[in-house]
Amino acid sequence: QVLLRESGGGVVQAGGSLNISCVTSGVGFGRNNLAWYRQVAGRQRELVAAITSGGSTRYADATKGRFTISRDNVKNTLYLQMNSLKPEDTAVYYCNQDYYGQNYWGRGTLVTVSS
Repeated sequence: QVLLRESGGGVVQAGGSLNISCVTSGVGFGRNNLAWYRQVAGRQRELVAAITSGGSTRYADATKGRFTISRDNVKNTLYLQMNSLKPEDTAVYYCNQDYYGQNYWGRGTLVTVSS
């Protein structure tokens, strides 16, 4: 089964840092593209950062330069290092795995940035 579980969310003051993780079952992990999305109440889920099986990355304009996505294909884990956090970064962050065209999601981890 393709399973994903996020962790590491919490409350942090503006300007602070947080590292969230997504531990997966490992099924298809090394061959699949991965991504972090986030969702604010009342809004559509949006892409935060993505990383291909080859390690190429792309970021949303709002996070580029502050966030870093990475993957560990041995631990089957996806990471998102978030620096210089802003209140507008507050959201539930979701891990996504593109399993050969089928999207799988974790249940999310809440990140709250206070000012």
